[in-house]
This record gives sequence, structure tokens and C-alpha cells, in this order.
Amino acid sequence: MRAVVVRGHGPAPDQRVETVPDPQPGPGEVVIDARAIGVNFPDLLVIEGKYQFLPPRPFSPGKEVAGVVSAVGAGVGRIKVGDRVMAQREYGCYAEKVLSPEATCYRMPDAMSFEEGAALGLAYQTSHFALVDRGAYRAGETVLVTGASGGVGLAGVEIAKALGATVIAGVTSPEKGELCRRHGADHVIDLSAPDLRDSLREQVHAAVGKRGVDIVLENVGGEVFDGALRALAWCGRLVVVGFASMRLPEVKANYLLVKNIAVVGLQWSDYRERDPGWVQRVQAELYALYAAGKLRPHVSERYPLERFADALARFGARGVLGKMILTPG
Repeated sequence: MRAVVVRGHGPAPDQRVETVPDPQPGPGEVVIDARAIGVNFPDLLVIEGKYQFLPPRPFSPGKEVAGVVSAVGAGVGRIKVGDRVMAQREYGCYAEKVLSPEATCYRMPDAMSFEEGAALGLAYQTSHFALVDRGAYRAGETVLVTGASGGVGLAGVEIAKALGATVIAGVTSPEKGELCRRHGADHVIDLSAPDLRDSLREQVHAAVGKRGVDIVLENVGGEVFDGALRALAWCGRLVVVGFASMRLPEVKANYLLVKNIAVVGLQWSDYRERDPGWVQRVQAELYALYAAGKLRPHVSERYPLERFADALARFGARGVLGKMILTPG
């Protein structure tokens, strides 16, 4: 089979697609013939050696895939050959065939395309756990999503709206704002405005009143984080999801006391490893929301496997709208 192989950390264009042996399933494992592969910002960080978890080299990057099960190992009972599944891995999905534990495979609804299956994985799981578990969302609250037009951000907009929130999308262009409105955002604020420490809060107050927002799903970091923290309502919660700006923010603890606010972090892969049953239940809920027409994964760009580096370069250009997909074969 063909797979992207990282033999030494460095720029994505330095990596190559190689012919490697087909994977063989061990106990509790399945092999998936890939039809659509999700492209995520952490993939780039893993390739460059900048992520918090780095697999032993050589390895194939990639954290999610949708396809058809072609082989199963001993002890596999829930998944069978021929099933259409989406799978979540720490790495290994930039390949024509993907080896995955049965526990992290999710049987897709019949009406769901492989592209939708790959898109309705990591980003939606991340946003759901950020909002519901770490953010302790309660029906009817107001939610601000920063970096709202990206994969995780747009998933956060959709999930928050599906669960009954008033949703504010923070974006950097009218095009991105319009995309977020089409996916459920009630209000849009401009994250390219000057002096975000004050102007972000002013925009939030103009949209929903001076009380502010109950929850922030924060994907950007830097000055956006600073402004979002100031836009929280009393007893509000800010969930740190990522740092697309690559600038790590800092929090002065006394500010948390003044407004009884909380800042919490999310590392979604810990849920996958520690409690895969919980993740299975959340995926079932996401599929139910999809079946009800409340979630509509937005696949904006498609690349053949050989052009994986071109896809990853889009993150550096801050030009990704929704989800990008690699198509093997």
C-alpha cells in the first residue's frame, strides 16, 4: 500500500509517500481500506516535531479516517468485515490501509458519505467534549467560538446551536462569517479588529448585552484569548482548545477571582485512551444530531494523498474553511 512516511521531523514537503507493507490486524484490531482521510492542524505539528506526543519514527501521520473494514483480528466482535466506519488514531491514517483498535472505530450511518464520516470525527468530538464536559454547558447559555470557521471552530458552532445555545462566531473575514452564519451562528464578531483586548468585549456586548458570554471555546490564543477572557459573564467558563495563532496566552489568577470565572483545558485524546466507551456514546449522539439535520460537516477542499503537504500548507496561510480531506487511490 501507499502511505505518507515520516522518517525525520521537519517541514511537510520534505516527507514522502512510500510503498510499505499492508498492515495485519492483531487481537482486537481491524484494518480499514481508506476512502477519506481527515486533515487536522495537529498533523502538521506532529510532522514538524512540535506536538505534545510524537510517535516513534518512521511513522505515518494522520488522526482520522473513514473507509471499509477489510480484515479483523482475533477477539473483534462489534465490527465486521464490510462495515463502513470512521476511526480515530493518534497517528497512522495518512495511508491507503489503516490499522485501528476496534474500540476507536465508529460504525457510520448508512446515509453518511465517507467524506462526511471523516469530517465528523476529531473536530466534532473535540468541540463536544469542550462544550459539554469541560465547559459544563447548560441549555440556553451563550457561547462564543473563536477561530469559528476552522474545522474545530465550525463544529463548535454547529454543536452549540444544536444544543440550544445562542452562538457568537469569532472570525477574521466576512467570508468566514457568512460560512458560520450558514452553520448556525446567531452573531459574528471580527477578530481582525484592532485592540482586541477591549474591542472583542465591546463587540460581544453589542451582540448579546453587557452580561457577556457564558462559555468561550477558545481556539486561537494570543490577543484573542485576552479579549475573550474579558468578555465572560459572571461564573463564565473559558475552555482552551488550541493555539492557532501559535502564541501562548497567560492568565493572572486575580482576574479569575474578580468575576468567579474558570479557565480549563481540553486534551481530547485522553478521553479516547482513558474511556473509549464515553467517546463511543458521544459519537452516537453526534450521529443522531447529523441524522436530525442539525450537523452538516463542511468539506471545503479535497486533495489526493500525494498532495498532503499542499493541504497542510493551508493551515499556515490561515485559509482553511471547515474541513480538508485527503483521498487515497
